[in-house]
Formats: sequence, C-alpha cells, structure tokens
Amino acid sequence: MSVKILTSAAAVYLAFTFGAGAQGVVNGVEDGAREGNRAAGPVGGVVGGVLGGIGGGISGLLGLDQRPRFREYAVGQRHVSYSYDAPLVVGGVLPENGVVYYEVPPEYGARGYRYTILNGRPVLVDPRTRQILEVID
Repeated sequence: MSVKILTSAAAVYLAFTFGAGAQGVVNGVEDGAREGNRAAGPVGGVVGGVLGGIGGGISGLLGLDQRPRFREYAVGQRHVSYSYDAPLVVGGVLPENGVVYYEVPPEYGARGYRYTILNGRPVLVDPRTRQILEVID
C-alpha cells in the first residue's frame, strides 16, 4: 500500500512540477490534491496537494522560462512606474488607489491576474486583493 502511495505521489509531483508552471501555489495545491486523490485516495490527495503546491511555488505564476519574456514585454509597454516605499515582497498588499493594473496577455498563462510596474520592476498582482503574487526580476 505505501509503495502505491509513494509511486502516486512521485507521479503527481512530476506532473505538477512541469505542468503547474503558470498556476502558482494555490492552483498547484488544488490540482495536486485532486490528482493525488484520484490516484491513491485520501492519503494521495493530501500528499498530492503538498507536492503540487511545492511544484507550483517553485515556478510561480509564470513558468521559469516565461519570466524573461514577460519582463521584456511588460517593460517594453513603457507603462508608468509607480514609486512604492514598502519592500517588494510576495504577499504585500498594494494601495487601493494610485496604482494602475494591466491585463496579462493570455500567452503567459496567468489568466485572471494583472501586473503593474513598481520601482521599475514588473509585479504580478491578484486584482481582487491587490496582493503581490510575483515580483519579476
């Protein structure tokens, strides 16, 4: 039984390390739990959720290979860069007013999210909460 769970967990981890590139931690957890549960029942769901979240967190909302392209795109749009006094960290919440958010083009796979330019750096943001999800270096 434990061999089956470990095998399922490994399969889920590999699938989501490569497949959750544009999904981030939250979607990685959801997808990992669903796939793990399907493959190995409730225990597989727990293991798959943890491993899916790790895989999604490693690659972030944008896949590692998309980050340089997206940075070039965002900077190339020549949007106004807003001055932001707080540290640019994942989890920070941007002010309700004074920042303009732009739609992420579909080819980058971060549907439903927005970006802005803060201190000259593109930043992915959840438009509902204004929370910083990824700082693009």
